Amino acid sequence: MASRLPAFPRFVFTVFEPISLIAGFVPAMFMPDWFISAQNVSPSPLIDTDNARLVAQQLGNCYGLLALIGLAVLNTSTELAVVRNYLIALWVADITHVAATCYAIGYGRSVSVGEWDAMLWGNVGVTVLLFLTRTAYLLGLFGPDAPPSYPATTEANKKLK
Repeated sequence: MASRLPAFPRFVFTVFEPISLIAGFVPAMFMPDWFISAQNVSPSPLIDTDNARLVAQQLGNCYGLLALIGLAVLNTSTELAVVRNYLIALWVADITHVAATCYAIGYGRSVSVGEWDAMLWGNVGVTVLLFLTRTAYLLGLFGPDAPPSYPATTEANKKLK
């Protein structure tokens, strides 16, 4: 199915997004203390607890799961409706992810884009890019999807001729 997507969204959804999810998965799973401290939501120091590490690793697991689901849906489904519904679900999740992050950091930090660190760019900047790409794709702004291709020997292809 991914081959039917226009070039830019195909690259974003099948290459860039899985890489960005793995970039979240690795530190959350294997460097949870760094991952927790890098969130930098408030100036007060974070409490170093096993609970915080567990939550970070569970989040990392979700990043890994999203990467695997995305690769599976986009590279194995032949149904355009499945892909569109998958992208709509991610579109909603993009909104809630950015909203939760901006709520946690407050209005002042949310609009002070020049002061964002790498973690905040990943949490908000990359997610907004994905949201805008999904929006443009779902609105058809990248053009139509490519028609399905059939091997020369299939009955469906013979009927098309």
